[in-house]
Amino acid sequence: MKRTLTPAMLWGLGVGYVISGMYFGWNLGLEKGGTLGLAISTFFIIILYVTFTFSYSELACAIPKAGGAFDYATRALGKDLGFITGMAQNIEFIFAPPAIAFAIGAYFNLFFPQIPIIAIAIFAYMLFTGLNIYGVRAAAMFELVITILAVGELLLFSGITLPHVSWQNLERNAFPNGWEGVFASIPFAIWFFLAIEGVANVAEETVNPQRTILRGFGSAIVTLVILCVLTFVSSAGVAGWEAIVYKSDGSPSDSPLPLALAHIVNTGHWLYHLLITIGLFGLIASFHGIILAAGRSSFEFGRVGFAPAALGKVHARFQTPANALLINMVIGIIALLTGKTAEIITISVFGALTLYIISMVALLRLRKKEPGLERPFKVPLFPAFPIIALVIAIISFVAMVVYNFNLAILYFLLLGGGYLIFKWGGSLKFEV
Repeated sequence: MKRTLTPAMLWGLGVGYVISGMYFGWNLGLEKGGTLGLAISTFFIIILYVTFTFSYSELACAIPKAGGAFDYATRALGKDLGFITGMAQNIEFIFAPPAIAFAIGAYFNLFFPQIPIIAIAIFAYMLFTGLNIYGVRAAAMFELVITILAVGELLLFSGITLPHVSWQNLERNAFPNGWEGVFASIPFAIWFFLAIEGVANVAEETVNPQRTILRGFGSAIVTLVILCVLTFVSSAGVAGWEAIVYKSDGSPSDSPLPLALAHIVNTGHWLYHLLITIGLFGLIASFHGIILAAGRSSFEFGRVGFAPAALGKVHARFQTPANALLINMVIGIIALLTGKTAEIITISVFGALTLYIISMVALLRLRKKEPGLERPFKVPLFPAFPIIALVIAIISFVAMVVYNFNLAILYFLLLGGGYLIFKWGGSLKFEV
């Protein structure tokens, strides 16, 4: 595939993959843990992502291939664990977009109520899959522009709301469910950062990947940590956490920013409309970006023979993984039609945590197995960083299983079913 991506484009992809999490979904963790409970879980999740990102950058710079974690695990731990990691990565990247697509459909439905939400969501899938097939440079440039707009809107929102934040609002009913609420809110804290590791999946299309990946990855995580803290405080501090969780009819809302802003300006104010309008770009940035990463992940699966070979083919004209993108779109639309958006998000988070755990084990293993491997970047404070990321990821995974047991069973069935097909398929070809 063509090497056309620059550090700025990688920053746009890294932030873009994640930024929708700032606009919707995370506030539902406040219902579980309150302000303090979600803040505690978010604090540890930030530590997880900072240590993981630096550790993952070492792997991405040393092994710049489109499969990302799948390639790292295969090289370090063998093809069985490599397959499990690749399946987890595919589950994360394929199941996150349907939830975001539904949010995009719901948003447009406010302006065009005559068009069904599901129809808009399917159209969005087709449109952005087509853009990704057309070319990675065009897709990345689009991602960069809408990400800049979405970041600018979050900074504007914080600038408007921070003068109205009070400590009393943050303290009110801050720990309603005790430490149980901290663990229950973990998935929503992860939603702030889910999918940033997708930057590694475009390594083969990056100019000078050994240097560019670190710059793009590092600047993206710094940006996201700042935006996470600003968004959390400036939303919850305006009128208390209940005000950004529950709508006027008492039902939960996944739109915390408009709810917070409505306590400062009326819903007819131009700032309110600006927030909602540009907020759409945050949803589109993540939706489009994760589709891009998912295509590369599935492409690598097919290229090495862990899935049908057609997935590993590059379009003759556009030099993009068109088949992988189209198959992912079909699976995503099927998931979308279930209407189970919250459950789909949770399954995606299970995939992400599996990827994080095995990737950190792979990093530790590669340091012993291949000490002579060229590593243009080495994680600082080794082995502390990967071990910290590994421990937090394991605790988070266990908490997820405890509080989402039925969905955990479904996730393990997806993972196990895929592995059994791979193991006894017979005709699959593997090559490193």
